[in-house]
Amino acid sequence: MIGIVGYGGYIPRFRIKVEEIASVWNADAKALKSGLNVEEKSVPSIDEDTATIAVEAALNALKMAGIDPKEIGAIYVGSESHPYAVKPTSTIVGEAIGCGTEFTAADIEFACKAGTAGIQMVMGLIQGGYIKFGLAIGADTAQSKPGDALEYTAAAGGAAYIIGKNGIIAEIEGTFSVSSDTPDFWRREGIEYPSHGGRFTGIPAYFKHVVSATKGLMSKLSLKESDFDYVVFHMPNGKFPLNAAKMLNIDLEKLKPGLVVQKIGNTYSGSSLLGLASTLDIAKPGQRILVTSYGSGAGSDSFSIKVTDLIEEKRQKTKKIQDFIDDKEYVTYAHYTRLRRGI
Repeated sequence: MIGIVGYGGYIPRFRIKVEEIASVWNADAKALKSGLNVEEKSVPSIDEDTATIAVEAALNALKMAGIDPKEIGAIYVGSESHPYAVKPTSTIVGEAIGCGTEFTAADIEFACKAGTAGIQMVMGLIQGGYIKFGLAIGADTAQSKPGDALEYTAAAGGAAYIIGKNGIIAEIEGTFSVSSDTPDFWRREGIEYPSHGGRFTGIPAYFKHVVSATKGLMSKLSLKESDFDYVVFHMPNGKFPLNAAKMLNIDLEKLKPGLVVQKIGNTYSGSSLLGLASTLDIAKPGQRILVTSYGSGAGSDSFSIKVTDLIEEKRQKTKKIQDFIDDKEYVTYAHYTRLRRGI
């Protein structure tokens, strides 16, 4: 049985409201909030990046897992905003959390699903008997061009998961993936901000992959919608995951605990993993969680996760995702621009 031994998140405390951004561009804030189903987003401080976010999340995961960091045999950090173009974030994390030197490490890039791809990679190494524990992280400080639609949601945050066979708080019952060459979102080397295909990012991209991967997982494991107590989908905004749930005849109440996008925005590689962490913060033993990530370009990873009795004790050892959401300080657009090194 392979599963989650410990998890942890991190969200920067600075926030900017949709109304504040809209006021600068003379946009209709009410329409934007309604259309996106997002109220505000997290903003990294001047000294925060994907590496620092990944380290904080990993330390929180270690607290919950209660293991020696030197037992971690693999570290994978998924992000599309690694601080270095050539130099791994994963080795920075390993050094910072005290893993020693005997571990394999790599940075992963697949838009917003790189973190879940890392979990699958760790699962394979554990199943093969090559490592005892592995660490998979999804973290981002998302980029957006000033004035672009992405600016209202592109946020910062991340979550880390220690995977193993001993002391698991949630069993990973299975996983299923769908991938295709669907260019809905991209950024070439040397270009500062990403481009996107507008409405093309919806039906042929996000919805096709999320729905297909979710159906594939349920078929593979002989499960149906009613077998899941909670559901987490990647959250580019607050509307897409709800619409995907409707397509799959899933009760929208099952998404509420993980729908963190409304208060922190789209944390890209951290999105579905923070949603899962928020759900695990309240889940009870025996309950089952469906998680489906999405990454532009495009692909989705879907997982069935069943909570064990150990969760009640172990999740008391670290901060909950709601604690990070509640701990906030609002900034003006001028301050936000300075923090994002626009000025």
